[in-house]
Amino acid sequence: MQEIINAEQSGIALHIQTTTTFTSWLEQQNQQTQNWLEQTDFSGNGVSIIPASNGSIAMVVMVVKEPNDYFAIGDLINQLPAKQYFLHTAQDYRQAVVFGWAIGNYRFDLYVKNDKKFPILAIGDQELVDDVQRLVLATNLTRDLINTPAGDMMPEQLADCAKSLVNEFGGQVSQIIGDELLAQNYPTIHTVGRASVHQPQLIDLNWGDTSHPKITLVGKGVCFDSGGLDLKPASGMRLMKKDMGGAAHVLGLARLIMSNQLPVNLRVLVPAVENAVSNNAFRPGDVITTRSGIKVEIDNTDAEGRLVLCDALTEAENDDPELLIDFATLTGAMRVALGTELPGFFSTSDEVADDLTREGRKISDPVWRMPLHSAYRDLLKSNVADMTNCATVPFGGAITAALYLQEFVKPKTDWLHFDVMAWNNRKLSGRPIGGEAFGIRAVFAYLNTRYGSAK
Repeated sequence: MQEIINAEQSGIALHIQTTTTFTSWLEQQNQQTQNWLEQTDFSGNGVSIIPASNGSIAMVVMVVKEPNDYFAIGDLINQLPAKQYFLHTAQDYRQAVVFGWAIGNYRFDLYVKNDKKFPILAIGDQELVDDVQRLVLATNLTRDLINTPAGDMMPEQLADCAKSLVNEFGGQVSQIIGDELLAQNYPTIHTVGRASVHQPQLIDLNWGDTSHPKITLVGKGVCFDSGGLDLKPASGMRLMKKDMGGAAHVLGLARLIMSNQLPVNLRVLVPAVENAVSNNAFRPGDVITTRSGIKVEIDNTDAEGRLVLCDALTEAENDDPELLIDFATLTGAMRVALGTELPGFFSTSDEVADDLTREGRKISDPVWRMPLHSAYRDLLKSNVADMTNCATVPFGGAITAALYLQEFVKPKTDWLHFDVMAWNNRKLSGRPIGGEAFGIRAVFAYLNTRYGSAK
């Protein structure tokens, strides 16, 4: 991978100014710079490449409204000639600016190679370089996993990703595959995935000192979701390669935790399946006895994500984790409520939710708490089993899905459930159309604040 940031202290001067500081900055520049900006009608917004008298680049100035926005300069790396630039900006904004520069370099090039050379940003601070690189690598891992088509991203490939993390950072990975899921009592994972030629599996990654606080991550790994016998229409199926986005998020978050050597005992559980259609696919009206013993009537085979998650959550509770976090591309209802770019989450702890939300705001990774409105639990009633897998009405779908999952979480557990889009529908600064990581930087910042400074 091409170097795009380094700790050198040389290069063409790159000045990042705010709309409030630009005027005073301009007054301090030489007459040639002032004339250039005036003659080019630079309005004090955006970027200007300022030439020297010999035709070379003298400096670059970019003016942004919110310099602490981590994506404010996300397109700058694509706007400048491939030279080295040296950063001049206020200390308070340096991490945001460097992250924005580096994240703008992202390309999904598994199938179409791009040999474009990118400019380099020198920042004179090796610690900051390392911090940003860890954030960017984790974000881009999540993006790459989501962007990879299902033909090349099935349960076995998700397991390969977990193994590669262990190979790089230590730890162990185990897998429970196919009918062994039944033998070891993971019936819902097996049921959802049994119709596929790609065997369902539970991927189990463990890392860290067992004396440290236990943090468990669970990620929905539905590598492709046809809807099952309740088949999705073609338009609804088109992007279902992203239905393993929850797994991609927890693997990206795991990379952040592991690469920063956060002092926690980490466990990552990924129930990985393909929800396919075959003569052995599960049916509407079937009743499944889950790992916890709760009997669930299948109202709709397209509400499969909560089925694979519930067995994994039950297993996660065996360790009594101090904090249990799951990520899933679970409901369209959450997207109706909050749109596609703001991830909603549910929490059993007001303190955790408030702290997490505050940390997310600081680093431009906003998350929004939704209510676990217990009165809606009645909407999951079944006449033939303990509960159904989805509500009988379309309203409050994200809440009822969360309430379903909560049935498999112990009442005293601090639990976070993220319902994410995992996809950018439009191009934004530093965020191209395609797979996206929502909330993992916020969660890591919260964990780092709670459990000790990352190295």
